[in-house]
Amino acid sequence: MRFRFNYLRFLTSALSLGMIMTSHSAAAATPAPAPAIRNIVLVHGALTDGTSWSPLVVKLQAMGYHVSAVQNPLSSLAADVKATERVLRRQDGNVLLVGHSWGGAVISQAGNAANVKGLVYLSALAPDSGESVHDLMTAINTPMNGLSPDQDGMIWMDDPARFRQFMAADVPMTKVKELVAAQQPIAATTLGEKVEHAAWRDKPTWYLKADNDQALPAAVQQTIAQRMGAHLVSVRSSHMSYLSHTDAVAKLIDQAARESAK
Repeated sequence: MRFRFNYLRFLTSALSLGMIMTSHSAAAATPAPAPAIRNIVLVHGALTDGTSWSPLVVKLQAMGYHVSAVQNPLSSLAADVKATERVLRRQDGNVLLVGHSWGGAVISQAGNAANVKGLVYLSALAPDSGESVHDLMTAINTPMNGLSPDQDGMIWMDDPARFRQFMAADVPMTKVKELVAAQQPIAATTLGEKVEHAAWRDKPTWYLKADNDQALPAAVQQTIAQRMGAHLVSVRSSHMSYLSHTDAVAKLIDQAARESAK
Protein backbone atom coordinates (compact mmCIF):
# COMPACT_ATOMS: atom_id res chain seq x y z
CA MET A 1 0.00 0.00 0.00
CA ARG A 2 2.89 2.34 0.79
CA PHE A 3 4.29 1.87 -2.74
CA ARG A 4 0.86 2.41 -4.26
CA PHE A 5 0.35 5.57 -2.21
CA ASN A 6 3.71 7.02 -3.30
CA TYR A 7 3.05 6.11 -6.89
CA LEU A 8 -0.32 7.86 -6.88
CA ARG A 9 1.21 10.91 -5.27
CA PHE A 10 3.94 10.90 -7.93
CA LEU A 11 1.39 10.49 -10.69
CA THR A 12 -0.74 13.30 -9.31
CA SER A 13 2.31 15.58 -9.07
CA ALA A 14 3.40 14.70 -12.59
CA LEU A 15 -0.05 15.41 -13.99
CA SER A 16 -0.15 18.74 -12.16
CA LEU A 17 3.28 19.67 -13.46
CA GLY A 18 2.24 18.65 -16.96
CA MET A 19 -0.82 20.82 -16.75
CA ILE A 20 1.27 23.79 -15.57
CA MET A 21 3.81 23.30 -18.38
CA THR A 22 1.04 22.95 -20.93
CA SER A 23 -0.56 26.12 -19.59
CA HIS A 24 2.73 28.02 -19.86
CA SER A 25 3.35 26.63 -23.37
CA ALA A 26 -0.11 27.66 -24.49
CA ALA A 27 0.41 31.14 -23.08
CA ALA A 28 3.75 31.46 -24.83
CA ALA A 29 2.24 30.32 -28.12
CA THR A 30 -0.71 32.74 -27.93
CA PRO A 31 -0.38 35.18 -30.84
CA ALA A 32 -0.63 38.93 -30.42
CA PRO A 33 -4.20 40.27 -30.57
CA ALA A 34 -5.41 40.76 -34.12
CA PRO A 35 -6.04 44.38 -35.12
CA ALA A 36 -9.68 45.49 -35.13
CA ILE A 37 -9.34 46.29 -38.84
CA ARG A 38 -8.17 43.15 -40.59
CA ASN A 39 -9.13 43.98 -44.20
CA ILE A 40 -6.58 45.81 -46.35
CA VAL A 41 -7.58 46.85 -49.88
CA LEU A 42 -4.75 47.93 -52.19
CA VAL A 43 -5.33 50.24 -55.17
CA HIS A 44 -2.52 50.40 -57.74
CA GLY A 45 -1.49 53.41 -59.78
CA ALA A 46 -0.80 54.11 -63.43
CA LEU A 47 1.55 51.92 -65.48
CA THR A 48 1.17 48.97 -63.08
CA ASP A 49 -1.47 46.40 -62.23
CA GLY A 50 -2.62 44.54 -59.13
CA THR A 51 0.12 41.91 -59.38
CA SER A 52 2.75 44.53 -58.55
CA TRP A 53 1.60 44.39 -54.92
CA SER A 54 2.58 40.72 -54.51
CA PRO A 55 5.52 41.12 -52.05
CA LEU A 56 3.45 43.44 -49.87
CA VAL A 57 0.43 41.12 -50.03
CA VAL A 58 2.55 38.21 -48.79
CA LYS A 59 3.98 40.34 -45.98
CA LEU A 60 0.59 41.61 -44.81
CA GLN A 61 -0.96 38.15 -44.98
CA ALA A 62 1.84 36.83 -42.76
CA MET A 63 0.92 39.59 -40.29
CA GLY A 64 -2.64 38.26 -40.14
CA TYR A 65 -4.41 40.62 -42.53
CA HIS A 66 -6.98 39.77 -45.19
CA VAL A 67 -5.68 41.52 -48.32
CA SER A 68 -7.36 42.33 -51.62
CA ALA A 69 -5.67 44.00 -54.59
CA VAL A 70 -7.96 45.90 -56.96
CA GLN A 71 -7.43 45.58 -60.71
CA ASN A 72 -8.01 49.09 -62.05
CA PRO A 73 -8.87 49.41 -65.75
CA LEU A 74 -7.25 52.89 -65.72
CA SER A 75 -9.70 53.93 -68.42
CA SER A 76 -11.37 56.61 -66.27
CA LEU A 77 -11.54 57.75 -62.67
CA ALA A 78 -15.15 56.58 -62.51
CA ALA A 79 -14.21 53.10 -63.78
CA ASP A 80 -11.39 52.77 -61.26
CA VAL A 81 -13.64 53.93 -58.41
CA LYS A 82 -16.28 51.41 -59.46
CA ALA A 83 -13.69 48.60 -59.55
CA THR A 84 -12.55 49.57 -56.05
CA GLU A 85 -16.09 49.84 -54.70
CA ARG A 86 -16.84 46.31 -55.96
CA VAL A 87 -13.92 44.98 -53.92
CA LEU A 88 -14.92 47.04 -50.87
CA ARG A 89 -18.42 45.52 -50.94
CA ARG A 90 -16.91 42.04 -50.70
CA GLN A 91 -15.07 42.75 -47.45
CA ASP A 92 -16.37 41.28 -44.21
CA GLY A 93 -15.88 44.11 -41.75
CA ASN A 94 -14.03 47.40 -41.71
CA VAL A 95 -11.31 48.29 -44.23
CA LEU A 96 -8.08 50.23 -44.48
CA LEU A 97 -7.83 51.54 -48.05
CA VAL A 98 -4.36 52.01 -49.55
CA GLY A 99 -3.57 53.86 -52.79
CA HIS A 100 -0.30 54.29 -54.67
CA SER A 101 0.37 57.18 -57.06
CA TRP A 102 -2.76 57.60 -59.27
CA GLY A 103 -4.45 55.18 -56.86
CA GLY A 104 -4.52 58.08 -54.40
CA ALA A 105 -7.07 59.87 -56.58
CA VAL A 106 -9.13 56.68 -56.70
CA ILE A 107 -9.19 56.15 -52.92
CA SER A 108 -10.00 59.83 -52.40
CA GLN A 109 -13.38 59.07 -53.98
CA ALA A 110 -13.89 55.36 -53.24
CA GLY A 111 -12.85 55.95 -49.62
CA ASN A 112 -16.25 57.48 -48.91
CA ALA A 113 -17.63 53.94 -48.54
CA ALA A 114 -18.96 53.41 -45.03
CA ASN A 115 -16.72 50.41 -44.25
CA VAL A 116 -13.52 52.38 -45.01
CA LYS A 117 -12.13 53.59 -41.68
CA GLY A 118 -8.75 54.92 -42.78
CA LEU A 119 -6.73 55.88 -45.85
CA VAL A 120 -3.05 55.36 -46.64
CA TYR A 121 -1.41 57.23 -49.51
CA LEU A 122 1.90 55.90 -50.87
CA SER A 123 3.67 58.70 -52.81
CA ALA A 124 0.19 59.37 -54.10
CA LEU A 125 -1.96 62.06 -55.64
CA ALA A 126 -4.85 63.31 -53.50
CA PRO A 127 -7.26 65.70 -55.21
CA ASP A 128 -9.67 67.68 -53.07
CA SER A 129 -13.45 67.76 -53.50
CA GLY A 130 -14.34 69.08 -56.96
CA GLU A 131 -10.71 68.81 -58.06
CA SER A 132 -8.91 66.68 -60.67
CA VAL A 133 -5.31 65.51 -60.65
CA HIS A 134 -4.58 68.17 -63.27
CA ASP A 135 -6.22 70.80 -61.03
CA LEU A 136 -4.20 69.57 -58.04
CA MET A 137 -0.87 69.78 -59.84
CA THR A 138 -1.73 73.24 -61.17
CA ALA A 139 -2.76 74.41 -57.69
CA ILE A 140 0.60 73.42 -56.22
CA ASN A 141 2.47 74.81 -59.24
CA THR A 142 3.74 71.45 -60.49
CA PRO A 143 2.83 71.02 -64.16
CA MET A 144 2.64 67.46 -65.45
CA ASN A 145 5.13 67.19 -68.28
CA GLY A 146 6.34 64.27 -70.37
CA LEU A 147 3.07 62.33 -70.30
CA SER A 148 2.30 62.09 -73.99
CA PRO A 149 -0.55 59.74 -74.95
CA ASP A 150 -0.37 57.44 -77.95
CA GLN A 151 -2.84 57.42 -80.85
CA ASP A 152 -5.39 55.69 -78.60
CA GLY A 153 -5.11 58.33 -75.89
CA MET A 154 -3.21 56.01 -73.53
CA ILE A 155 -0.02 56.81 -71.59
CA TRP A 156 2.64 54.08 -71.53
CA MET A 157 6.17 53.69 -70.21
CA ASP A 158 7.29 50.49 -71.90
CA ASP A 159 11.04 51.13 -72.03
CA PRO A 160 12.52 49.29 -69.01
CA ALA A 161 15.45 51.72 -68.67
CA ARG A 162 13.10 54.73 -68.59
CA PHE A 163 10.68 52.97 -66.26
CA ARG A 164 13.50 52.22 -63.85
CA GLN A 165 14.83 55.77 -64.02
CA PHE A 166 11.55 57.43 -63.12
CA MET A 167 9.61 54.77 -61.23
CA ALA A 168 11.87 52.14 -59.70
CA ALA A 169 15.53 53.16 -59.40
CA ASP A 170 16.03 50.95 -56.32
CA VAL A 171 14.24 47.90 -57.77
CA PRO A 172 16.27 45.15 -59.53
CA MET A 173 16.11 45.33 -63.31
CA THR A 174 14.70 41.81 -63.53
CA LYS A 175 11.70 42.98 -61.49
CA VAL A 176 11.44 46.19 -63.50
CA LYS A 177 11.11 44.13 -66.68
CA GLU A 178 8.30 42.13 -65.07
CA LEU A 179 6.50 45.36 -64.17
CA VAL A 180 6.90 46.72 -67.68
CA ALA A 181 5.64 43.47 -69.22
CA ALA A 182 2.46 43.55 -67.09
CA GLN A 183 1.93 47.33 -67.04
CA GLN A 184 -1.52 48.80 -67.47
CA PRO A 185 -1.48 52.07 -69.44
CA ILE A 186 -3.66 54.94 -68.22
CA ALA A 187 -6.02 57.03 -70.32
CA ALA A 188 -4.76 60.62 -70.45
CA THR A 189 -8.31 61.90 -69.94
CA THR A 190 -8.40 60.45 -66.40
CA LEU A 191 -6.12 63.27 -65.21
CA GLY A 192 -8.87 65.81 -65.87
CA GLU A 193 -11.68 63.93 -64.08
CA LYS A 194 -12.76 65.43 -60.77
CA VAL A 195 -13.20 63.80 -57.38
CA GLU A 196 -16.73 64.51 -56.13
CA HIS A 197 -15.96 64.43 -52.40
CA ALA A 198 -12.49 63.83 -50.96
CA ALA A 199 -12.73 61.09 -48.33
CA TRP A 200 -9.55 62.34 -46.68
CA ARG A 201 -11.51 65.33 -45.40
CA ASP A 202 -13.52 63.01 -43.13
CA LYS A 203 -11.31 60.02 -42.33
CA PRO A 204 -7.92 59.36 -40.69
CA THR A 205 -5.18 59.62 -43.28
CA TRP A 206 -1.53 58.55 -43.52
CA TYR A 207 1.00 59.50 -46.19
CA LEU A 208 4.28 57.79 -47.06
CA LYS A 209 6.69 60.19 -48.75
CA ALA A 210 9.32 58.59 -50.99
CA ASP A 211 12.38 60.83 -50.68
CA ASN A 212 14.14 59.56 -53.82
CA ASP A 213 11.06 59.60 -56.04
CA GLN A 214 11.72 60.75 -59.62
CA ALA A 215 8.09 60.39 -60.76
CA LEU A 216 6.47 62.57 -58.08
CA PRO A 217 9.09 64.75 -56.35
CA ALA A 218 9.35 64.45 -52.57
CA ALA A 219 8.64 68.18 -52.13
CA VAL A 220 5.37 67.77 -54.03
CA GLN A 221 4.42 64.79 -51.88
CA GLN A 222 5.18 66.84 -48.77
CA THR A 223 2.85 69.58 -49.99
CA ILE A 224 0.08 67.10 -50.75
CA ALA A 225 0.39 65.41 -47.34
CA GLN A 226 0.41 68.72 -45.47
CA ARG A 227 -2.58 69.95 -47.44
CA MET A 228 -4.50 66.88 -46.27
CA GLY A 229 -3.25 67.08 -42.70
CA ALA A 230 -2.08 63.48 -43.04
CA HIS A 231 0.18 61.61 -40.63
CA LEU A 232 3.43 61.83 -42.61
CA VAL A 233 6.30 59.34 -42.67
CA SER A 234 9.30 59.29 -45.00
CA VAL A 235 11.42 56.55 -46.53
CA ARG A 236 14.48 56.81 -48.80
CA SER A 237 12.81 55.14 -51.73
CA SER A 238 11.92 55.41 -55.37
CA HIS A 239 8.30 55.79 -56.45
CA MET A 240 7.78 52.02 -56.00
CA SER A 241 8.32 52.00 -52.23
CA TYR A 242 6.12 48.94 -51.66
CA LEU A 243 8.60 46.90 -53.70
CA SER A 244 11.93 48.32 -52.52
CA HIS A 245 10.92 49.02 -48.89
CA THR A 246 8.19 46.46 -48.34
CA ASP A 247 8.78 46.12 -44.59
CA ALA A 248 8.52 49.89 -44.01
CA VAL A 249 5.30 50.10 -46.03
CA ALA A 250 3.81 47.11 -44.19
CA LYS A 251 4.73 48.70 -40.86
CA LEU A 252 2.92 51.92 -41.79
CA ILE A 253 -0.16 50.03 -42.96
CA ASP A 254 -0.21 48.00 -39.75
CA GLN A 255 0.07 51.20 -37.69
CA ALA A 256 -2.74 52.86 -39.67
CA ALA A 257 -5.01 49.81 -39.33
CA ARG A 258 -4.56 49.74 -35.56
CA GLU A 259 -4.98 53.49 -35.09
CA SER A 260 -7.99 53.73 -37.44
CA ALA A 261 -9.81 51.23 -35.24
CA LYS A 262 -9.55 53.37 -32.09
